[in-house]
Amino acid sequence: MEFPYKRALVTGGAGFIGSHIVEELLTFGVKVVCVDNFLAGKVENINPFLKNKNFIMKRVDITDYNKLKPCFKDVDVVFHNAASKKTVCMKDPRLDLKINGGGTFNLLELSRASDVKKFVHASTGSVYGEPQYSPQDENHPLKPVSYYGVSKLAGERYIDVFHHLYGMNTTILRYFHVYGPRQDSSDYGGVVSIFVKRLLNDQPPIIHGDGTQQRSFTYVKDVVKANILVSNHKKTNGEVYNCASGAKITIQQLADLLRKHMNRENIKETYDDWAPGDIKVFDVSSQKLQALGMKFETSFDDGLKETIKSEDDIRKGYIS
Repeated sequence: MEFPYKRALVTGGAGFIGSHIVEELLTFGVKVVCVDNFLAGKVENINPFLKNKNFIMKRVDITDYNKLKPCFKDVDVVFHNAASKKTVCMKDPRLDLKINGGGTFNLLELSRASDVKKFVHASTGSVYGEPQYSPQDENHPLKPVSYYGVSKLAGERYIDVFHHLYGMNTTILRYFHVYGPRQDSSDYGGVVSIFVKRLLNDQPPIIHGDGTQQRSFTYVKDVVKANILVSNHKKTNGEVYNCASGAKITIQQLADLLRKHMNRENIKETYDDWAPGDIKVFDVSSQKLQALGMKFETSFDDGLKETIKSEDDIRKGYIS
C-alpha cells in the first residue's frame, strides 16, 4: 500500500494503539511525530523506535495548545488516538471532557492553521449507547450512556464542524474493543489483557456482571490497517466508519478461551457487580469500511495467542 504523506503526527503515540500506528508508519519511511503526555502511554512501547532517525518524540499534553503548536511543523497527516479512557471517566468526568472534547478541538484548530491534508480521528462505539437495532451501523442513533461516550461524541461533533465549515479532510473511525500486544493490563486497561495478566499470575479473571455481555473484539494490527486505509482513500473525506471485526464474543467465552489457551482450566472466574454504563450487547456492522477494501484478517483465536505470548514475554523480562 502506498502512503502519500511525508510527515505524520500521532497523538497518544506511546499508547497501546498509537504505538502500533507509529510502528507501521515508520515502515513507509516517513517522519513520525509522536505526541504523548505519558499518563497512559509507556516508554517501553516506543523504545524500539528511539534509534529510528524518522521518529520524533514530543512529551506534550493535547490540552496544552501552546506547547502542542510547534509539533505541527510540516505535518500533513494527523492520526488522533490520544484519549481519556472509559475506565477513567467516572472518576473525573471534567478531565474526560477536557481531553476528549477540548483536546480534539485544539488539534483541529492547529491542523487547520497548518494546512494538514488529512485528519483521522479515533472515536468509539460508545457513542451509540444501548443498541436500538442490530447490527449497529453508522446510521444508528447516537445516544451515549456514559461520560466517555458523551465526551467522545463531542470530539466527533467538533470534527464535523471543521469539515463542513472549512472543508477539512477528516475521517472518523469508531473503535470496538481493540486488543493485542502492548494493551494496558492494569485495572484501567482492556478486559483481554487484564484477564491474561491475572491468569498468568494464577489469579481468577473477575467478570463484572454475569458474563453474557457480548463484545466485538478487534485485533490491533487490523485497526492499524484501517487507519492507513482511510488516510489514503479519496472516498473517506467527511465519513464515519465502524472499525470492528464482526466477531461476537461474550465475556464468559473470552474467559473460557483464555483458560484453555493458557492451561489454566483449574482457575475459575469470579463475578462482581455490573460496571456502570456498561453496554450489554455489541453487534456491529463494518460493511461500510469493508466496502473500501478493508479486510479483518486476524482471527480472534490467533489474536488471543499473540496477546498471551506478548504479556508472557513481558512477565519473563524478554520485553522491557
